[in-house]
Amino acid sequence: MKERIELLEKELENFSIKTKEELENFRLRFLTKKGEINALFEDFKKVPKEEKKVFGQLINEIKQKAQQLYESFQGEEEVNSEKKDFSLPGQNIEIGSRHPLSIVQNEMISILEKMGFDLSIGPEIEDDWHNFSALNFPENHPARDMQDTFFIEEGISLRTHTSSVQVRVMEQENPPIRTISPGRVYRNEAISARSNSFFHQVEGLYIDEGVSFADLKQTLFLFVQQFFGEGTDVRFRPSYFPFTEPSAEMDIYLGTETEEDYRLTKGTGWLEILGCGMVDVNVLENCGIDSKKYSGFAFGMGVERIAMFKYGIKDIRTLFENDKRFLEQFSSLGNGM
Repeated sequence: MKERIELLEKELENFSIKTKEELENFRLRFLTKKGEINALFEDFKKVPKEEKKVFGQLINEIKQKAQQLYESFQGEEEVNSEKKDFSLPGQNIEIGSRHPLSIVQNEMISILEKMGFDLSIGPEIEDDWHNFSALNFPENHPARDMQDTFFIEEGISLRTHTSSVQVRVMEQENPPIRTISPGRVYRNEAISARSNSFFHQVEGLYIDEGVSFADLKQTLFLFVQQFFGEGTDVRFRPSYFPFTEPSAEMDIYLGTETEEDYRLTKGTGWLEILGCGMVDVNVLENCGIDSKKYSGFAFGMGVERIAMFKYGIKDIRTLFENDKRFLEQFSSLGNGM
């Protein structure tokens, strides 16, 4: 065994290490469980008792020497690895980006939060009460049909609007209430360039004493000036929604000077961007709010529709295909929002 130890010691002294591969070979040969030094410890078990002290000391010494050599070689390798050629071209770093829908939605939320609206989030799977009944949808309303709603089981469906979140807020909080509910909604519609079976909404709700339609108009007018720019003209047209009365749709004026504006507005110059109205008294009562004391307004905007207008996107399906070539166009927009 003594000759074997001496031979191994010479190999350690003559071992040359210049690369990471050679350093790893050194470790594997001498310092692992299947290495040369560990094999000495296995053979040490067979050494006569009176010789164990001498050979045990020799084996420990060579093990320490191997460990010290490895650490010194490892240190040299780390020093060498730090030597860099700064004249070489750097690596390209790809800039990430937010999705255009996130950019638009975050901008909407930011503007409305500055106007005093809180943020409310709710479940995407809803029961009939929160999605329909509390919002004054009659039993025979078309939205309750299988062809218009994704039902999971009887009385349970994917939410068709984020108004269901507003119901939950009205049930849990006392007026004054000023909240917005952004999120994804689902409707059983045919997929085309202008519509999809799921999309995103930002809905707002304000309830307090003495809230009027004038408050609604002023709130939305200020939002439009902030989002689309000062001087943007708006108009309100009478409409119908089960949960608001009176109800209206709001348009912004684009004009018909360009072919794109003419196409978007169907030659009228006006583009509808949201629906709104005064919260129906039945909805207030359903949610435990005294309709004789309180009144309120609600509004809802489709994020996809506004994003398509803002960025000139012609096909809504483009927003959900995760095409890197499309998404890279937004790498410099909205990353801080």
